[in-house]
Amino acid sequence: MKSLVERIWAYDASVWTGGDEDRWLGWLDVVERIRPHVEELNAFADGAREQFDATVLVGMGGSSLAPEVLRRAFEVESFHVLDTTHPLAIRRLAQSLDLERTLFLVSSKSGSTLETRSHLEYFWEQTGGRGAQFAAITDPGSELERIATERGFRAVFAGEPEIGGRYSALSMFGLVPAALLGVELDRFLDRAAVMMDACRGEDFNPGFELGLRLGEGWREGRDKVCLDASSTGFGLWAEQLLAESTGKQGKGLVPAPGESLEGRDRQCGELLLDDSYDLGAEFYRWEFATAVAGHVLEIHPFDQPNVQAAKDKTNEVLAAGDADVGPRGELDELLAQAEDGDYVCIQAFIDPARENELSPLLERAHATGCVVTSGLGPRYLHSTGQLHKGGPNTGLFVQVVDETGEELAIPNKDFGFGRLIRSQAAGDLAALEENDRRVIRLRLEEVE
Repeated sequence: MKSLVERIWAYDASVWTGGDEDRWLGWLDVVERIRPHVEELNAFADGAREQFDATVLVGMGGSSLAPEVLRRAFEVESFHVLDTTHPLAIRRLAQSLDLERTLFLVSSKSGSTLETRSHLEYFWEQTGGRGAQFAAITDPGSELERIATERGFRAVFAGEPEIGGRYSALSMFGLVPAALLGVELDRFLDRAAVMMDACRGEDFNPGFELGLRLGEGWREGRDKVCLDASSTGFGLWAEQLLAESTGKQGKGLVPAPGESLEGRDRQCGELLLDDSYDLGAEFYRWEFATAVAGHVLEIHPFDQPNVQAAKDKTNEVLAAGDADVGPRGELDELLAQAEDGDYVCIQAFIDPARENELSPLLERAHATGCVVTSGLGPRYLHSTGQLHKGGPNTGLFVQVVDETGEELAIPNKDFGFGRLIRSQAAGDLAALEENDRRVIRLRLEEVE
């Protein structure tokens, strides 16, 4: 009988649910396939650095989180990741840039991501539609590929349909940004390759061991995974990987970056880094581990059946007009419901520059003794949103909105970014309620 590791490497879907998992395992050996593109990527990055002073990556979820980790780890201030629809944040970024000296990297596997397409159209208009300032990463045949070709983008890099977004850190979606960040790609991939080879092994297999530990911890009631909250931001990437992969069928690992290990429902998700280049190895180790944990949980770790719900609700709200994002429910009443094994989740559809204003709310949430997680909207919709709606009904959700009254037009749309972010907040709250989740909404101005 083949071992579990052998079956994973044999693309055996019966390791999980026996569905279409075998179609989503391209990440297993992507390190080998990406190698021949290193020279091309380095040449692209060298040319960009000669012509541009800054890069803005627009993307959501798996298209933006690995680049954000690398941006923080390699401390490149001229590289910006835009994954908010808040009008003040977008306007502030645009005003901080010399737009003629900025490269815009548009990253979307599907090519139809609402936020990313809206950002594209906004900056396309702001720059006067100069295709040489734009590049794209997208799967072959996508709408974004067509647009990029028609508009004469500087470059179009092809993703692999066999790799889901949250498993794409070592594909073009991670490597193109890495090249622009000045990462030595061969050195980075060398670390990943060592880990890939180790994850083929039977005697010593770091990915398998981590995945088994995560899965067995879940079986024992320790479903909260306390992740390192270091300056690399690795937890941002790992929380999408864990939450979106395992949070379904009422099951799931709840990622908790920066949370204390004190509590019977918690386990440690350690990060093994000697330097920033070890992120190549860690991306791979955690991807393999998540696949193994999916086997233990008996779920499909490569789908996201509940993600579309919030998108559909957002579209319904947009079609109906502006959204009502007034207060709903009382914080004291919600937190009073906290029981052992619950977690409190802050979902903040606010200007990211005001995130520190959530501190009093986080303190009150921690006073329950529960694990507390927080995420900025709409970023978290493409990250932990699957877990919130498809995972265990142990979350106490506090949605926070700010009332800036600001608007910023989206070209060729009958709504702007202000209305969009309000609709996303309203849509997700409706999706949570539809899944019988405990949720309230507060205004940021009322948080104290």
